[in-house]
Amino acid sequence: MRHFAFAVLSVAVIFLVAARADAQVLVRIDRARQTMDVSVDGYSRYTWPVSTGRRGLATPAGMFHPQSMAVRWYSRKYYHSPMPHSIFFYGGLAIHGSYDIAQIGRAVSHGCVRLYPANATVLFDLVRREGMHNTTIVVQ
Repeated sequence: MRHFAFAVLSVAVIFLVAARADAQVLVRIDRARQTMDVSVDGYSRYTWPVSTGRRGLATPAGMFHPQSMAVRWYSRKYYHSPMPHSIFFYGGLAIHGSYDIAQIGRAVSHGCVRLYPANATVLFDLVRREGMHNTTIVVQ
């Protein structure tokens, strides 16, 4: 009887760990409102202001998945600008922190999606924990 109870407990723990590893992260970016909504398994977790691409350099609309991530990154194209906690989703475009926080909430970037540094850290850690393959980014 003792072995049976241990086996049942072991299966329950494995099930809980496996279920957590499969959490789905949805990042929705609304270019008109300059906001990002983050949900996990259908439950809203965060709503943050962002800065998307300005006129002529708009952040592309569509559905994407993270391609790569970097804790520290510097733009090769724009003056070696820091891009902390970058989540690259379309070529060289990324969701990343920005130290130019006065511009957050307005479409002023070169196509990337800028966040307050603390919010970028939270998002980066969430995507790293749940997995890039479990993350969908929707830009509308």
